[in-house]
Amino acid sequence: MTTPHLGLVCITFGPEVRFRTITLTRYRALPDAGRRGALLDLYADNISRLAGAAAYCVRHGIRLYRMSAALFPMLDLEGDGTGREVLDALAPQLAEAGAAFTSAGIRVLVHPDQFIVLNSERPDVVRRSVLAVTAHGHVMDLLGFSRTPWNMILLHGGKGGRAEQLAEIIPTLPDGVRLRLCLENDERAYGPADLLPVCGAAGVPLVLDAHHHVVRERLASQDDPSVREWVLAARDTWTPPEWQVVHLSNGIDGPQDRRHTDLITHFPEAYRDVPWIEVEAKGKELALAGLRAHVQG
Repeated sequence: MTTPHLGLVCITFGPEVRFRTITLTRYRALPDAGRRGALLDLYADNISRLAGAAAYCVRHGIRLYRMSAALFPMLDLEGDGTGREVLDALAPQLAEAGAAFTSAGIRVLVHPDQFIVLNSERPDVVRRSVLAVTAHGHVMDLLGFSRTPWNMILLHGGKGGRAEQLAEIIPTLPDGVRLRLCLENDERAYGPADLLPVCGAAGVPLVLDAHHHVVRERLASQDDPSVREWVLAARDTWTPPEWQVVHLSNGIDGPQDRRHTDLITHFPEAYRDVPWIEVEAKGKELALAGLRAHVQG
């Protein structure tokens, strides 16, 4: 079995990698003059903590890191450009933090929240979704990350039954988003069979999540033969195929449980030669350590 690169998702179980935030209610309660100062302090601190995450990954031999999508709250707040102004003022610090990952050969991804629905039936939702995902692309640019799926922006399919609309909107997205965009199957609206034509039409890679596939199709386990079939089909969407990423998680009370276990208790045989695996387990770095011992042993 090929030894995969295992990815840490956002934070650590322990206190080493943590980030600050601010609620919309608290932000709006601030006077206009105080909003910039609040975001400047928060953004600068989170950039410093992001650089700390790079150092953590280096110390622990982690070469895949999912950056939190909530590092810069209010950045995509419609009608308020304060976040964008503050972030741009911190461009040198962002570039330095990004270089800490790049120089260490650490691949960085981001997976924005599921409220981003590019193919919604509501134009206002589509507008806000494009605004939000464009903000993520801008962050990736300021970090100096490549406009390729190596530094992916990962989304789910969005509104069910609207795959055609999803394929139509992707080519209209800004290059900072479009060139990094990847799609992931989910547990309800879009299985890999639904997304594969979208990926082909829009030229974006497919990230397979075996746990979502098993839950959606009510399969007995992640060792169902269809998982391997979809691993290979998804690989064909990646250029180069050595960049393929999949998601790995286990259900607490069995394969059909959507809740994630603390540690990885089952590694699907279908992932035996996948080069990059994001580990979605509550135990974070503890899950990575246990899984690394398994795949290397």
